[in-house]
Amino acid sequence: MDSLPDAIIQYILSHLSNARDVAACNCVSKRWRESLTYLRSLYFPRNSFDSRPGSYSSDTVVWKMLSATACLEELVVYSPFTSAGLASWLSLVHSSLKDLELRMDNVMDYQACLDGPSKLDCIAAAKKLKSLKLWGVLMANPPKWDVFENLLCLEIVGARLEDPALSAALGACPNLTNLVLLGCEGVRSVSIELPYLEHCKLDFYGSGNCSLSLTCPQIELLEVQGCSWIRVRETTCLRNLSIANNAGKHSTYDPGMLFSQLCRILIIGLLCDALGRVYMVDFGKLSALESLSMRGVQWCWDAISKMLEWSNEVKHLYMKVEFTGDLEALLPFPEVDFVEFFNSHPKLQKFDIHGAMFAALCQKNSLKNVEPGFVIPCLEEVVVQVRSPLNAEQKMNTLESLLKYGKNLKKMVIRILQMKSSHSSTDEFFDEICRLRFMNRKIVRIE
Repeated sequence: MDSLPDAIIQYILSHLSNARDVAACNCVSKRWRESLTYLRSLYFPRNSFDSRPGSYSSDTVVWKMLSATACLEELVVYSPFTSAGLASWLSLVHSSLKDLELRMDNVMDYQACLDGPSKLDCIAAAKKLKSLKLWGVLMANPPKWDVFENLLCLEIVGARLEDPALSAALGACPNLTNLVLLGCEGVRSVSIELPYLEHCKLDFYGSGNCSLSLTCPQIELLEVQGCSWIRVRETTCLRNLSIANNAGKHSTYDPGMLFSQLCRILIIGLLCDALGRVYMVDFGKLSALESLSMRGVQWCWDAISKMLEWSNEVKHLYMKVEFTGDLEALLPFPEVDFVEFFNSHPKLQKFDIHGAMFAALCQKNSLKNVEPGFVIPCLEEVVVQVRSPLNAEQKMNTLESLLKYGKNLKKMVIRILQMKSSHSSTDEFFDEICRLRFMNRKIVRIE
């Protein structure tokens, strides 16, 4: 390293980000220490100061490291800090900082939020941010933010929010293209009007009766969980849509990074979302939609039928809804005509069908009116979950019909779950499925 030119040393060390690594390099030589100026990113893990010697507080240590940089663009802090510490850091790097990620750890600290300048208020100093990610947030009052003109990405994970506070925060970010709100509790009514928003993931926990109104003409991807009333207008660009009312949705986040406050919210969500329902949806024609996922314990049938009607151009359809019915009544799906369903979705390529929807397609009248020449033109992959031997004959007819009329079908996966009945019909039904697999072994697979 001693023989390398200064520019090369500076370039190499500028790619370090973990604060422990930076501190270790800082102790090697004066030459390396001077390269700290060129750092573009600093990351302070949760345990950064667990074994810290000396009398400096963690706020001061972070401040000293930031003061040595000249053009810091990204700051990630998971270690504990105070609002005063955050304010002092941002006073140093606000002019160059573009990406900020903070583990706030103030979900339960309501009094501190009221007493003085909050951590959220301090963020207002970083006016040039392009990306802001916050973990464990208490947003009881509207944050004192000016407009973040450059902010394109806002992510809040594990939060307690009040409706006016969330509305004010979104109003300060008019140019967002990416919005993520995961594990958020306390929201009752959400209205989002962002003209440039393209990707939006919303995950609310609580009583399960949250309402959502979204006006974002550029929206391409929308994932919603925990809302019973959903109104989304101007959806000519929407290509991927997922609506769920049950807990346990997958996300892109590492579960190990969710801290104690978020865990508390998740537990509440597991208890409350068991009663969650989707009552009303209002999208209008979904002409660009390619992928639709509908999941949950209970949807009103009117909501299901409207979604299927609006999404007749869809290519990938995932349906895992257990019941329909209004209010407390848990009812099975009404019969769905096999031919009419596939005629209404001529571009369908992949169909994941679970629970009540499969049972609805397997009713005894569903295949009585198959017209000559009927085909399912684009279907290539089907995934079916089978739980019960009830109506075994109709279920086998439906599976065989998918193979018969799906001229381009390349893969059928039959997942047999929780079929624990001791009745002989269970063995007979399983034998029939095995026979179907044997006769179509290049296409059918049993899991």
